[in-house]
Amino acid sequence: MIDINLLPVREARRKADVRQLGMQVLLALILGAASIGFVHSHIESRISDTEERIRQMEADIKQFQPQLDQVAAFRKKKASLEKKIEVIEDLDRARTGPVRVMSELATHMPDRVWLTTLSTEGNAIKMKGEGMDNELVAVLMRGLKESPYFEKVDLQGTELGNSKQGLKLVKFNIEATVASGKPAKPADAAGNPGKTAGKAKGKGGAAAPAPAAAAAGADS
Repeated sequence: MIDINLLPVREARRKADVRQLGMQVLLALILGAASIGFVHSHIESRISDTEERIRQMEADIKQFQPQLDQVAAFRKKKASLEKKIEVIEDLDRARTGPVRVMSELATHMPDRVWLTTLSTEGNAIKMKGEGMDNELVAVLMRGLKESPYFEKVDLQGTELGNSKQGLKLVKFNIEATVASGKPAKPADAAGNPGKTAGKAKGKGGAAAPAPAAAAAGADS
């Protein structure tokens, strides 16, 4: 029987396997190092680009800083001017407000209606007066409600007053609020006083004969 020694063959095969495994590990390390190097290079490139953009933006900011300072100074000056204009407008409203209120009351005051007392407290205004009849008081109420200078016009009440020359007068009490803002159409209210006054005169003319007839009946 012939004996064959297989140990050298096995040893050679084991060494070949070890050599192949080593080559695979080395190849994997080389590929990993190459990948890491590529990623690192890409990141470094992006960091460099970002830093370059930052430097460029900082240079642009320094270049336009005088213009930015001018804009900031302009805005500050604009805010100061707007505040001064607002103060001037408030003073102007405070100066001309009572004059406009009295002018508006005169505009909408019908004939044969007059005020006996007028008082104000802040924007609130209270007025008492007398008229020939309730219809004329209603005309005054309607005119004040249509005026852009008055708000919340409210008739507190009416009552018969003292007789004058045989005519029965109607006392009234009206409360309203002076509009704090700028009227929407002040020109319409101030430019057409004849329209409201004409209505008041027309209605007053129609209502006047009734007290006169009553007075004539009383004399007879």
